Amino acid sequence: MNILMSINYSSVSWRGIPKANVLQWLTKRGRTRARQIVVENSLVYDLSQLISVLYIKSYSDLSRVQQFEWNNRAISTLHAIFITIMSLYLIFCSDLYADDQQLGLLIYRHSTISTFVLGVSVGYFLSDIGMIFWFFPSLGGMEYVLHHLLSMSALAYAMFTGLGQLYVYMVLISETTTPGINLRWYLDVVGLKRSKAYVVNGVAIFFTWLVARIILFMYFFYHVSVHYDQIKQLPGFGRFLILVVPLIISSLNLMWFWKITMGMLKTLAKRH
Repeated sequence: MNILMSINYSSVSWRGIPKANVLQWLTKRGRTRARQIVVENSLVYDLSQLISVLYIKSYSDLSRVQQFEWNNRAISTLHAIFITIMSLYLIFCSDLYADDQQLGLLIYRHSTISTFVLGVSVGYFLSDIGMIFWFFPSLGGMEYVLHHLLSMSALAYAMFTGLGQLYVYMVLISETTTPGINLRWYLDVVGLKRSKAYVVNGVAIFFTWLVARIILFMYFFYHVSVHYDQIKQLPGFGRFLILVVPLIISSLNLMWFWKITMGMLKTLAKRH
């Protein structure tokens, strides 16, 4: 039985740690993981810059901000590939969320691997939102800030408490759309906006977004409704993160999907 199922949230200790020391413990743990991921992001950034300088002729013609965004999108793409693979593995291939009541309630299930992967994602979002603020609004407007803040809140909560990780991973599958979005930006800045690859990319983004950010979220809310009896057992903030935050993110997804659809139709119309 998962240890978190026996937690009394009003008790004087949490995971065996005195309540007075919980904040200190969480801060130290989160700071350590965030620092590790920021360092790794820096290494990916430098590697992307080196490869681009050596092999991408048009890279040197980009502005300073464009070069920064170029390398930042390399980090974004790597994170998206990693988190999508791990989310699919944990949900569909591992036994962590198997339909077995002996494993305990779904909202309490977590493992060392699932918690570590969330730590990687928290570190990425911390690094990325720092870059967004530094170059604001060049790398994204307030909707991106809102998206990142909400995502970090849910990720950090699930990582530190071990609660509701299944639902966090269901949402993280939507990161599968990120590589296509980044590729579209790359094609644009290197002057391939009129190429066939740009058109194919736009159509691919439309369908992946439809599946991963529209249909998947519909299933997410269905799953939440079916298992609402479990979700009611979470603390208030945990319920807020599972019930309200995905609604806000899905609203942003619908807004972006409308723009993607209009952009795709406009591009296809020009081709004919």
